[in-house]
Amino acid sequence: MHFSTKKVVLLRTQTPLRWVLLIMASTDSETLEQMLTRYAAQYENADFLIGDPSWFMHQVRGQENQEAMAFIASALSYGSRQQFMARIRQILDRTGGEADAWVRQGAFREMFRSGDKSCFYRLYTCDTMRAFLAAYQQLLQTHGTLGTYVRDSASDCLGAVAAICRYFAAQGISTVIPKDTQSACKRVCMFMRWMVRSGSPVDLGLWAGFIDRRTLIMPLDTHVLSQSVRLGLLQSRTASMSTAIRLTQSLARIFPDDPLRGDFALFGYGINHK
Repeated sequence: MHFSTKKVVLLRTQTPLRWVLLIMASTDSETLEQMLTRYAAQYENADFLIGDPSWFMHQVRGQENQEAMAFIASALSYGSRQQFMARIRQILDRTGGEADAWVRQGAFREMFRSGDKSCFYRLYTCDTMRAFLAAYQQLLQTHGTLGTYVRDSASDCLGAVAAICRYFAAQGISTVIPKDTQSACKRVCMFMRWMVRSGSPVDLGLWAGFIDRRTLIMPLDTHVLSQSVRLGLLQSRTASMSTAIRLTQSLARIFPDDPLRGDFALFGYGINHK
């Protein structure tokens, strides 16, 4: 498959429409691999953080705070970007930059009270957030960090996602964290990208020592799904974990050592082909 920079030419004809648009390809055509490689290089930079939920983990210091802030931010990252960014910022401000201690010591209970059914963000009530953070607090108190729990529970990305889902499901949390890996688990896979990929101005790579980035799974939502079908990277239109894995395999043929570099490539494609 080749992609070209296109020139639009308007020609007068004898047809009833009078004018016909012709799209003429220029000679600088490039393959899909070349295009995605170019977009990955162009868009994986510090500017990507602006307006992205990954920005929040860069606003705190220390690996434990970064991990905690990243996990909370990823859990809230769905729906309206403007709205969820504001909610995550509210939490960041309440933590005072000490996200790990805020959860570990239970300070979140001052913000999210038991039984409070008022809406915090979309499907999440304040009581939902309290229950989620209480389960996270228990994990921290038992295992030390989420990273330690994952290291002791899994050897690759799919295993890590399954372990995270399994832990929170056992605590009765299925709204904020998916109960299993039947769905694409987009937000958990995005969090894994943040934690595993190293040498990036965006991703932290805190877990690079025990999860191989080649096992990461593409964060898949309907937007990425439609782009991937359009580019021929996928045939399925179902946003499931099996589809996310197939997309990752397609991207691995272009980025064999780092398949989720393709996440930035598809972001760039979306910006330039609306």
